[in-house]
Amino acid sequence: MDPQHRLGEDAERSVMRTALDAAARGPRGANPLVGAVLVDGSGRILHVGHHRGAGTAHAEVDVLERAVSAGTDLSGTTMYVTLEPCDHWGRTGPCSEAIVEAGVPRVVFGAPDRTAAAGGAGTMRAAGVEVHGGLLAGDAERLNDRWVETTRAQRPFVTLKVAQSLDARIAAADGTSRWITSSSAREHGHELRARADAVLVGSGTVLADDPRLTARTGDGAVRRQPLRVAMGLRAVPRDAAIRGTDGRFRHVATHDPHSALAELYDAGVRHVLIEGGATVAAGFLRAGLVDELSLYQAPLLLGAGRPAFAELGIGTLADASPWRLDTAGGGPVQQLGPDLWIHLRPAPAD
Repeated sequence: MDPQHRLGEDAERSVMRTALDAAARGPRGANPLVGAVLVDGSGRILHVGHHRGAGTAHAEVDVLERAVSAGTDLSGTTMYVTLEPCDHWGRTGPCSEAIVEAGVPRVVFGAPDRTAAAGGAGTMRAAGVEVHGGLLAGDAERLNDRWVETTRAQRPFVTLKVAQSLDARIAAADGTSRWITSSSAREHGHELRARADAVLVGSGTVLADDPRLTARTGDGAVRRQPLRVAMGLRAVPRDAAIRGTDGRFRHVATHDPHSALAELYDAGVRHVLIEGGATVAAGFLRAGLVDELSLYQAPLLLGAGRPAFAELGIGTLADASPWRLDTAGGGPVQQLGPDLWIHLRPAPAD
């Protein structure tokens, strides 16, 4: 980009906000939310991209692929990206090298990458790309604060899924629980399973409900199946549905959420979806290990029955666990048939 055509500070901030909005379209999980925007020398937005989850093109590659498809001349362009482009090989190649090879002359990023994938800025500068970092860095870091925490702690990102009645019951007084929510909500839940590396339930849920925990669509099982995990000290029956026949089963013989996550992390799991029951959910919540809450609210009253959460150790309102609506991955609230999907994340500490 020619110096006389550089955008002013307010214009650059506006473009980065567009990138942040794009980032929030992606789902939370094993990877950070990242958005990217390509502008021309006058500041006109050419293409917008974002990351759609583990195994898909990163935001930088997504926006470059859009540019290639449109035949866009990349000379004189600037790429704005919410996170410093990665510099390592994982499921996909380094974004820093992709940017260099594409011929983008200038890159502006928001938050620095503090993980093992860091170094992209240096690689691009060494190749002659003009690189600037720190634009709206605070907003970019807040977008992925829990993901950053999981990478520092070397544990999987944890999503807790709960399907409940209006009075927060996950089963009726006689133990029946199929189905509290509608087929639309269950289909959405299967999409969550398909994105996760592992789906975890307590051994009590295995014995009570005998779940399969496979990810399915209307056409049948999806190709990539998550690891099915039973957590607890009770033995899992040989004929339990969770065992399956594909070898994608693991029994984590512990009641300690930290130990369970450590074992799964060592096994290569980076995103865990917890589906129950109440005791397991409460254990992870008490430990502060839930990074995302996916709540399916059915328009039913049960009056009595199994509560969604066991004792959380909260004795007064001042000690309540605060959560906030999460705009990522489709928005904070969606109607799914007669049910509501409420997407939440832990509120930051004061």
